[in-house]
Amino acid sequence: MVLSGERSQQPATELLAQWCAGDVAALQALVTLVYNELREIAHRCLRQERHGHTLQSTALVNEAYLRLVQQSPGAIDNRVHFLGVAAHVMRQVLVDYARAQRAAKRSGGLRVELREEHHPVQVDNVDVIALDKALETLALLDPQQSRIVELRFFAGLTVEDTATVVGLSCATVKREWASAKAWLGRELDSVER
Repeated sequence: MVLSGERSQQPATELLAQWCAGDVAALQALVTLVYNELREIAHRCLRQERHGHTLQSTALVNEAYLRLVQQSPGAIDNRVHFLGVAAHVMRQVLVDYARAQRAAKRSGGLRVELREEHHPVQVDNVDVIALDKALETLALLDPQQSRIVELRFFAGLTVEDTATVVGLSCATVKREWASAKAWLGRELDSVER
């Protein structure tokens, strides 16, 4: 029998394989192993939310964990890929939270600031729900670009790490990233008008 403290010392790829095989305890050990990285992703996501947001990084990581436990892991190849999946789940948590707040307050929704140094478009105060809808539309038009935006924007992955996750060259990721930024900029600009 492996104790959970011992499990967290196992390599991420081994824990991923165990989780994908149905071992939920392996997910807990994996989250413990990459917890600081998950908090950084959560912090990056929340940093773009409006000031005074009631969710904190720890709560966002915890909510993402609870959602991961409830779903089938599918095929996750490595640590970076897992972080990308976690970032996607965190995005969904924030979108669901924004929808709930919009419904409760009827105030037009929560807004997120997108700044060029961190994100794909130069638009201030974009509605997080509008951003999610734009990404869903992009996923229908070009799933690869949508995935690249999600990994770069929400997970904060480098071009190199993104290329590894999606199985493309760095040059292709850069080209797709530039195209996706331009498309999202136009799409979100039309929403703001």
